[in-house]
Amino acid sequence: MSPLEAIKARHAVRQYLETPIEAEKTDKINDCITQCNREGGVHLQMVTNDPSAFSSGLAKYGKFIGVSNYIAVVATKGNDGDEKAGYYGEKVVLLMQTLGLNSCWVGLTFKNNKNAYQVTDGEELKCVIAFGYGATQGMPHPQKKSLSDLSQVEDEMPEWFRRGIESAMLAPTALNQQKFLFRLIDGNKVEAATRFALNHYAHIDLGIAKLHFEIGAGKENFDWA
Repeated sequence: MSPLEAIKARHAVRQYLETPIEAEKTDKINDCITQCNREGGVHLQMVTNDPSAFSSGLAKYGKFIGVSNYIAVVATKGNDGDEKAGYYGEKVVLLMQTLGLNSCWVGLTFKNNKNAYQVTDGEELKCVIAFGYGATQGMPHPQKKSLSDLSQVEDEMPEWFRRGIESAMLAPTALNQQKFLFRLIDGNKVEAATRFALNHYAHIDLGIAKLHFEIGAGKENFDWA
């Protein structure tokens, strides 16, 4: 399964089976995390066999069942750290999809177990990513916005840019708000920014959407502005 196929196949899953994850798959996830941490200066950490984070009333309110594995998405404080957390966290999410695992970005409905991961000075836990073998494969989120709502071009839209926006439209965002905008500048430069974003997770969402855009558009076709 290619990264683009993973984008199209992956949907948020909140209910999980007790099926253990094979060691070879957790090894691949850890390898991906190590690469992301090195490349992006983030501090992602995998936590397995710890149901305590999703045993509270908050988790039940969020309809999470059977979650015992998650990624602690730790990064530097501020918007830049938020964006990197989204970008690199989604890299791990898409890898897990190619491994036959399911996942869900989780912002509030979990119990913060500080003994399960490390947060150093200048860092903070941004959110977590629940993962495992889902009881279902999830459902596509309803598409509230059109391609033109999420993009701006001065002339005719290049096909690679269109593919990038279509891929970004499949990115998970808080409350499915899609508070991002991609602008095409000078033919092959792309500017990505939050738009009318009031929620705490807007820059995390932007990072996720930027990775999706790169995969859909092809990094060889443009430069970030």
